[in-house]
Amino acid sequence: MEIPALDDASLSAIWLTLKLASITTVLLLLLGTPIAWWLARTRSRLKGPIGAVVALPLVLPPSVLGFYLLVAMGPNGPVGQLTQTVGLGVLPFTFAGLVVGSVFYSMPFVVQPLQNAFEAIGERPLEAAATLRAGPLDTFFTVVFPLARPGFVTASILGFAHTVGEFGVVLMIGGNIPEKTRVLSVQIYDHVEALEYAQAHWLAGGMLLFSFLVLLVLYASPLRQGWRG
Repeated sequence: MEIPALDDASLSAIWLTLKLASITTVLLLLLGTPIAWWLARTRSRLKGPIGAVVALPLVLPPSVLGFYLLVAMGPNGPVGQLTQTVGLGVLPFTFAGLVVGSVFYSMPFVVQPLQNAFEAIGERPLEAAATLRAGPLDTFFTVVFPLARPGFVTASILGFAHTVGEFGVVLMIGGNIPEKTRVLSVQIYDHVEALEYAQAHWLAGGMLLFSFLVLLVLYASPLRQGWRG
C-alpha cells in the first residue's frame, strides 16, 4: 500500500494534539501534585470519595464523561454560567474547552503515580527535615521532590501520552473544527469515514509507534533503573 505524504489537515491535527497534550500535562502536574500529596498523607474520611472521583475516568466511558462536561460547561451549566459571568464565554467547541476536558480525563494518570511516589517516601525523611527546621516548601523541593522524581517522570509521560490518544472526550467537547479542535484521533476517524485508509494508516501507525516508545521508556529503558536508583 502506498503511503501518501501528510496533508495540511493532518499536520494541523498533529500540532494541535501536541499543543493540547503539553498544556494539559503542565496543568495536571500543577493541580495533581497537591491532590496526590493530600491523598498520600491524609487520614480524612474524604480520602476514599475524593480518590474515587479522581479515578473515575479509568472506568467511565469517555462519552459519558464528555457528555457531563459538555453539560456543565454549556450556557446553562454551572461552569458555563461562571465563564460567561467573567467574560470568557462558553468553553465547548473551543481549544480551552478541550484543555479542561483533557485535564479531567487524564487526571488519574498523573495523580496515582504521584500518590504512590509520595506514599513510598515514608515518614523518616520528613521527620529529619522537620528536626532541621525546614519549612514546608523547603522540605518539598529539597526532600520530597528528589525522592519522588521517578513518580513525576512517570506521571508526566503517562499524562502526555494519554492526552495524545483521547477521542471520545475531545469529540464530545470540542467537536471536529479544523485547526481549532480537530486533534489527531479525530483526524484518523475522519480519514476512515472518508475511506482514506492509506492516510489513516499513516497517522495510526505513528500513534502506535509513539505508544510503544512510551511503554518502552516506562518498562524497559535503562533510564528506569536510574530513576529507581
